[in-house]
Amino acid sequence: MITPAFDLSQDPEYLMLNIRVPYTRTSEFDIYIDGTDFKFYAKPYFLRLSLPGRIVEDGREKAKFDIDKGLFTLRVPKETTGEHFEGLQMLTSLLAPKGSRSAQPLVEDLSTEGCGESEGDDEDEDEEEFDWQVEQEVYKESSEEELKALQKYGFGNQRSGVFVRLQEELSDVADVKNPDGTTAAERRQARLEAEASAFSADHYLADLFEDDEIKGLLNFRPWWTKLSPSTEQEEEAAVSFTDDEKEQLRKFTNRSYLLDKTSRYQVWLSLVDILLAHSYEVRSTEGEHNVESPWTIRKLSGTLCWLETYSSVQDVLVSFGRRVLCYPLYRHFAMVSAAVRDTAKILQSGKACVLKCLLDIHKVFRENDPAYILNDLYITDYCIWIQRVKSRKMAALGATLQKASLRKKDLELELEELEEAATMVAEEEEEEEEEEQGASNSAPISHGDSSSSSSSSSSDSSDESEESEAEGQGCTESNEGGGGGGGEMCKDNPLELQPTSPITQEPTSTLFSEERKVDTLPSASAGSRQLIQELGERVAEELKISQDSSYGAERDCSQPSRAAAKTEVTSGRNSSGTLLELSPRRNPLLIVQTQE
Repeated sequence: MITPAFDLSQDPEYLMLNIRVPYTRTSEFDIYIDGTDFKFYAKPYFLRLSLPGRIVEDGREKAKFDIDKGLFTLRVPKETTGEHFEGLQMLTSLLAPKGSRSAQPLVEDLSTEGCGESEGDDEDEDEEEFDWQVEQEVYKESSEEELKALQKYGFGNQRSGVFVRLQEELSDVADVKNPDGTTAAERRQARLEAEASAFSADHYLADLFEDDEIKGLLNFRPWWTKLSPSTEQEEEAAVSFTDDEKEQLRKFTNRSYLLDKTSRYQVWLSLVDILLAHSYEVRSTEGEHNVESPWTIRKLSGTLCWLETYSSVQDVLVSFGRRVLCYPLYRHFAMVSAAVRDTAKILQSGKACVLKCLLDIHKVFRENDPAYILNDLYITDYCIWIQRVKSRKMAALGATLQKASLRKKDLELELEELEEAATMVAEEEEEEEEEEQGASNSAPISHGDSSSSSSSSSSDSSDESEESEAEGQGCTESNEGGGGGGGEMCKDNPLELQPTSPITQEPTSTLFSEERKVDTLPSASAGSRQLIQELGERVAEELKISQDSSYGAERDCSQPSRAAAKTEVTSGRNSSGTLLELSPRRNPLLIVQTQE
């Protein structure tokens, strides 16, 4: 017999069932209605449902069949008008017949019986009063045989010996080397050591200071942020399942789970851990899964990667925060905080929202070759178990998660010290750059040669002519006082020569033009004009400048005694001539007289 695809909806008076039965004979339909039991038969399809409320067959029911679509629609009146049937989206729990919901053939779950409903309600009330604080117990030394028997993992720590048969797939699924032979404490210690060795300070600082892409991810709004249900009825209406998700729910084998208080507490905490990893993956890919999605979800969840069991909500947050900063592409603390807020929102939105996230994880793992083992160990059981819990319990857990605080120092990765050192280095680099820019802006501007200086403004020429006049008079007095004692220069203004190219011969017309330019200056004195006139007459009559003499003068002046206050310039070829040398300043000309 084939179980058909179906879904249920309701209004205050009727329960609507949509059953898809293609390729069936329209003349053969059998419907059975009795309280909470509903049965439908149309060869080769058979559907049996255990409804959360009672329906009646009183003549108001209506049915129609769309042959083209193969869709059978049935409207059945409720026994109590206005009653709300809870959990109509939990298709797996609706398929189970009464009295056979236990996974153990020799153990019967009495809470599922009609006579045991009050007992189940009492159990629910006890779970509501559950204290989320860490429970302390007196330490008891266990024997080696007991320790070996306690190496369990999976949903509710109910599995063992799985990886003994799957050694080849173990390395692709979990990071723990020997899960069947290591205790929970050993797995936790190995996880902490692996995280410490995997942490990269360079990667963390790069994401911290270059966070343009991460800011875009933080602005992303997942689909659950649009949910704001205030009641369970609004919650069921707000969350809708796709056809693939409904098909997967029908494929699940319904079972019940006998969990003690400790196991139930660990199941809730592991659920938070898995949802945190899923929230990060959805935000980092902006809701579009890729080939890295199975690895990301598995790697960020200590439950899936190290088969970890937690003792408090804070332990879950610390483990998740450390793994986010050690393994994925985006390693930013703000991504951790965003995932915590997303998970709290998912839990507060009710079990339908949680179930949809679990089905998404189940699909991601189902399409990845080694990760399907994690579906068998955890995700499938969570998809079945979550359908039978109360939404208000998840809302209480979401409120606890929302109040929890996670700081950087809780991760024990020295993040604050690392950020402080990086900030200091960045500030020092900025100061050095500012100093370099200031030095380049304050660098002196080099002056041009004598030809460019001759075309400067009138104010500059006036100042230079005054300096030239003072220097000329000082040198004249020095020459007259020295008698025939040689060509000493003025000591107050020693000649400073630069290692420039050899002096080139200037035409006489250039000198006379310079004479005329200086003569026209209004601030030029009579002494300076007379000096320049004498210079022009000497040049016109007897001045001869040779290439060799200029080279000799330059060689003599380039010796270590260049900066001395007194400099002697000699010429070996022309003893009676006068050597003309350029001044580094923009003065008209200086006369240097050689020794005979």
